[in-house]
Amino acid sequence: MDDLGIHLSAGIAKLGISLPAETCSRMLQYLGLIEKWSQVYNLTATREPGEMLKKHLLDSLSVLPYIAGPYVIDVGSGAGLPGIPLALARPDWRVVLLESNHKKAAFLKQASVELSLKNTEIAAVRVEDFHPDTLFNTVISRAFSDLGEFVRVAGRLCLKDGRLAAMKGIYPHEELAQVPAGFTVEKTLPVTVPGLEAARHLVIVGHALQDRPETETL
Repeated sequence: MDDLGIHLSAGIAKLGISLPAETCSRMLQYLGLIEKWSQVYNLTATREPGEMLKKHLLDSLSVLPYIAGPYVIDVGSGAGLPGIPLALARPDWRVVLLESNHKKAAFLKQASVELSLKNTEIAAVRVEDFHPDTLFNTVISRAFSDLGEFVRVAGRLCLKDGRLAAMKGIYPHEELAQVPAGFTVEKTLPVTVPGLEAARHLVIVGHALQDRPETETL
């Protein structure tokens, strides 16, 4: 195993996640695809493999213990973050990668083919124009917009007993007050990403209590 693979395995272990060796290899293959395509499509500003490992792969996987499937949608997926790492880690989930930029959507389609991802679907449309047949247990975003806008445009994609999950950096004090009516911030979790010094938080938003089934439990 090369150094990158060793760092990935160590990071995954620190996150308390167990993944098969074959899945880890596909994770590294995915990083290679981002690096290759970024030379033309500018998918990400981070190009150094070790930094991509921390800022992209491990950052995406850090939220895995806090979200639920089996139906997950990554809104504003970009280079597939966090959607592709989540889909690789949980092949039993169905992950929709929603990305309106057609160059980035083209990358997502090619990456899904090369990684043999059978559990992903790419939707190359704006979130406002996306009308799925099935709503989602988790609606997640890593860099789509501020919290209020994310909930406003993507909240309708969430099941009544599902959750929206917004990946943030520093504690988003001001954004928490902007959640629209009909939804409530349930918790804001500090998230530790192995090897990354920067602050990370995950904001979990649910439908307001009066809009939920009485039998629902968290």
